[in-house]
Amino acid sequence: MSHFFNGLGMSLSNLFRLSNAETRSISPENFTGEKGKGGMATTGTGAHAARELGQGWKVSPSVVIEPGETFVMGEVSGSGAIQHIWMTPTGRWRDSIFRIYWDGLDYPSVECPVGDFFACGWNEYAQVSSLAICVNPGSAFNSYFVMPFRKGFKMTMTNRGSEPMVLFYQITYALTDVPDDAAYFHAQFRRVNPLPYKQVYTILDGVKGQGHYVGTYMAWGVNNAGWWGEGEIKFYIDGDDEFPTICGTGTEDYFCGSYNFENKGTHQYQEFTTPYSGLPQVIRPDGVYRSQTRFGMYRWHITDPIRFKSDLRVTIQALGWRSNGRYLPLQDDIASVAYWYQTLPHQPFPELPDRDYLEII
Repeated sequence: MSHFFNGLGMSLSNLFRLSNAETRSISPENFTGEKGKGGMATTGTGAHAARELGQGWKVSPSVVIEPGETFVMGEVSGSGAIQHIWMTPTGRWRDSIFRIYWDGLDYPSVECPVGDFFACGWNEYAQVSSLAICVNPGSAFNSYFVMPFRKGFKMTMTNRGSEPMVLFYQITYALTDVPDDAAYFHAQFRRVNPLPYKQVYTILDGVKGQGHYVGTYMAWGVNNAGWWGEGEIKFYIDGDDEFPTICGTGTEDYFCGSYNFENKGTHQYQEFTTPYSGLPQVIRPDGVYRSQTRFGMYRWHITDPIRFKSDLRVTIQALGWRSNGRYLPLQDDIASVAYWYQTLPHQPFPELPDRDYLEII
């Protein structure tokens, strides 16, 4: 029987099927997600506004995370799956580090600046309308990735900024049995600025175990004039050495666009957001302080996951044009999030760079 039928996830094709799964939700109005324990707060960020109405009237809709503090958004024991995450954080999104730990591991399977995880890597809102991630007005971050767990999970947010941040959030999950073939969700952030000359950008490496790769987000800042997206993405699968099993034909091709993402009528970059791929963000120079063009792109491998049995490495070239019709290896500002499912335990991630290195200027 498909795992969708036991409550881990639903689609229009099986939405009518009954399940014995139990739905729970964690928010500042119910920090534990326990049944019948929501809306009981008597103190919280809304207490002053609710002072004449009392308990049950939006007393605790959000939390304040102080500089340097790591806040545990939710911690659950048992088996099941996270089905939806919604949040809206204040502050600089590169300063807010989002992490998820599965089944009691003491190192995270998800570790990303919160904006990058939700396909908004430049600390500016851009609407995203996709199956896996939606970003809605005014800065509402939504994840629809199904995230199974067998022993439990812990989700945290770390404020590396210098000011307190306010976080509204809700984690909706199901308590249910998890099939033997269910893998664990992972997401890893990286950034290089600038990319050294003639080096490829590594989106992901060091993956050991069985799983499948399900998505890429990139925040790409160009440091040259001219077109920047000739580079090929490459997937090195199960022992591939010098040459990969999967090799793309160009950056915009991988993100399911073509010919420079150009609108042939306006001769400008054309933003787009679709269920599986998009260029939702183009930040254009303003002639004064914004000197470079910056792009945000996503590609979800939902219908075409890239499966691996033992290991995986993913790279992409930064490639433009120089004189006499020759390729130019670029030295751009590139950040990425890789999304994949795999068995546990996974290899610990490289240490996240410090706040100054991640800062967007």
